[in-house]
Amino acid sequence: MKKVVFFVILIYHITSLNAQIVRYSPAWFGPNANPVPEFTDATIVAKTNVQLMADYYFGFGDQTVNGYFKIDIPLLPERVSFKIWSTIFEHYKVTDAVNVSRGMNGNLTGKTNGDFYVQTRISLLKEDVKKPAIILNSTLKTASGTKFRERRYFDTPGYYFDVEIGKSFFLNKQFINEIRLVADLGFLCWETSGSRQNDAPIYGLKLILGNQKFKWENTISGYYGWMHTHPAYGSDYGDVPLVYATKLIFKTDKLDYFAQYQYGINDFPYHQIRIGTSFNIDKLTPHYK
Repeated sequence: MKKVVFFVILIYHITSLNAQIVRYSPAWFGPNANPVPEFTDATIVAKTNVQLMADYYFGFGDQTVNGYFKIDIPLLPERVSFKIWSTIFEHYKVTDAVNVSRGMNGNLTGKTNGDFYVQTRISLLKEDVKKPAIILNSTLKTASGTKFRERRYFDTPGYYFDVEIGKSFFLNKQFINEIRLVADLGFLCWETSGSRQNDAPIYGLKLILGNQKFKWENTISGYYGWMHTHPAYGSDYGDVPLVYATKLIFKTDKLDYFAQYQYGINDFPYHQIRIGTSFNIDKLTPHYK
């Protein structure tokens, strides 16, 4: 009996040790596993909005192509909304070197689908001439993404809370007649293994220039996990991603078109190119008498 108990304990510790070797961080997983949270222009939609996108991630030994969708439903127009998004139809290919460094246990190429994110957005302060807009976001991430053994998605859930603060400044009779500044601050948490959590403050700044026909967004954002500071995990744990993105949006009466380039400055070893479109669906917008 003692031998059986010893054997069970030994297997448990070996399994736990192996689980801890897996670095639950964006530096050692696919680009959609735990990316830097995106934030908006600090506004809430008036009508149900749908965004359809295609992403191409490349460089550093990992090529990933995927679809991406977002649906934003105003429960109270410009006051409260419910938002859901996910990656779909992901195709990936990695090099032998990436396979070894990530400790993958599967194919170097494959297909998968991602986690779902569910978010509630609440306007805390409405913008006017003197006051900025303030919006509180509460977001849950599922563990529905597949191919953990191939290091595409975590097998654990997560959540984050953040506050967006935005203010516009208008210029008269200029090609660029609006300058909008947005700041984002929050807290991100995700499970790793052995019921351990990695906690990280999240942050971001966005500058938007434009007019009624186009907008140009420039964003720098990231989060700062704690595990890389712990000697048990090592300084190369990779949980301090920082990214820069530039995005052009062209607006028409019915559709908006956009293109984005994103560069991983730290702990996010990817270049990203995104193209997409967004449109409103009035029939899916809740109406209140």
